[in-house]
Amino acid sequence: MLKAMLKATVFATTLTLSAGVFYAPAFAEVVYNRGSAAEPQSVDPHKTSTVYEANVLRDLFQGLVMQDEKANVIPGAAESWTVSDDGTVYTFKLRKGGVWSDGSPVTADDFVFAFHRLEDPATGAEYASMLYPVKGAEDFNTNKGKAEDMGVKAIDADTLQVTLKAPAPYFLEMLTHQATYPVNKASIDKLGADWIKPGKLVSNGPFTLAEWVPNDHLKLVKNPKFWDAANIKIDVVNFIPTEDRSSAIKRFEAGELDSYDDLPTEQLADLKTKFGDQIRVGPQLGTYYFAIKTDKAPWDNVELRNAISMAIDRDFMAEKVWQNSMLPGYSMVPPGIEGYTPAMAKYADTSQIDREDEAKKILEKLGYTPEHPLKMEIRYNTSENHKNTAVAVQEQLKPLGVEVSLLNTDTKTHYAFLQNKGNYDVARAAWIADYKDPENFLGISRKASGINYSNYNNPKFEEAMDKAAAAGGNSQERMKDLADAERILVDDAGIIPLLYYSYHDIVSSKLHGFTDNVMDVHPSRFISKD
Repeated sequence: MLKAMLKATVFATTLTLSAGVFYAPAFAEVVYNRGSAAEPQSVDPHKTSTVYEANVLRDLFQGLVMQDEKANVIPGAAESWTVSDDGTVYTFKLRKGGVWSDGSPVTADDFVFAFHRLEDPATGAEYASMLYPVKGAEDFNTNKGKAEDMGVKAIDADTLQVTLKAPAPYFLEMLTHQATYPVNKASIDKLGADWIKPGKLVSNGPFTLAEWVPNDHLKLVKNPKFWDAANIKIDVVNFIPTEDRSSAIKRFEAGELDSYDDLPTEQLADLKTKFGDQIRVGPQLGTYYFAIKTDKAPWDNVELRNAISMAIDRDFMAEKVWQNSMLPGYSMVPPGIEGYTPAMAKYADTSQIDREDEAKKILEKLGYTPEHPLKMEIRYNTSENHKNTAVAVQEQLKPLGVEVSLLNTDTKTHYAFLQNKGNYDVARAAWIADYKDPENFLGISRKASGINYSNYNNPKFEEAMDKAAAAGGNSQERMKDLADAERILVDDAGIIPLLYYSYHDIVSSKLHGFTDNVMDVHPSRFISKD
């Protein structure tokens, strides 16, 4: 998501308005130049999947509920809700006076339309499976049912009722995700694909989209019709994509960026010395992993996938490549979710030397040696950190008879390739929690998931996930079923977990309300600037 960079030295009050052009904003206008490691592919909530898009959409739209500056769930477009005694029926009362940016009221029908659109197979939404807990959603999405059979209906203009198949303790938090945001039917009907263009996008969030210069910036301006506009301290948010992390730091130092959502970790010690507490590093609920094409020879061999996974020295990567800003990862679900114990790879407590010896034996058994190497391509999106990780794996596997080649593309191209089921061997990917539940990390490997990049498909895994869904609630039984599912996934090496995330932000001391949290969520609505 982005190559071009703005080329001017600016003061803290300057504002980017078009490619490479800066000028002073109007008097008293507060501008937040928000650096992003990638550019969004779209601002259509139903056609996005990355955190870069989530950050923008969180400012443009508002779901039934939302997250505050600490990532706690608070009322959004709904001002209140009730839940039935059995945990399956949610009734939301929409906020009085909630309107779209064109002044029309936000109604329960808008959410019904949006939920139907997300599940409509014609939409092709990667996140369609997110709503599968809703009664009838999966059937509609898989052409086995109709939209009107979904458990979502408008009781009246201000009341929305959602019925689930079984209790889902994460459901409210899930509704903070952009896939569940409302979209304006009248605008879509009138404009078609052009409904998301700057100046035309009708949204219901704290900001509206004024400009989008590809590979340069997205300009968001405060929405005066937002119900809480009086308490928003930022007038303009410029999302400025800069994939090169080192360049981003230079732009921060020059005052061109007020914050940036990643760091070149090989420079971390020096950055902490130079920028002090403007460097923010802390635990984040996320997993850095390799997707591996489980339905493509030779990667359809479980032994081979496990050999590759065993041979990767995660301690080295965490310590040397990521400068101890990440932790070695041996499960898809990271630690830190209350009531859940992740299913670790069986070799997690084995020494690296023993792992490599075992991996070598497997590779030799399969006919791969330094003289007859296995060829493996690793794809990754632009980032010094991702490149250094891939190079480390390349060097670690070479003595075992694995000849690794590297292929780098920009983030937009990389994820589009994965989403379109492109032909590859291994690809860098990551999963940052949408909600604090193990299902969120495991559900992406389900057969029906649009984010199942590995094309993983194991009926036993599906059965365990179905059993967990049927158990419902926060029961120990449900957590056990999820752990059983993760055990199957990890033993199959359906994905190869490498590291547990930490957030790596640089934040100007002029910003306030950019509060550290394990979700690394920072709505511009709650931020102010000196």
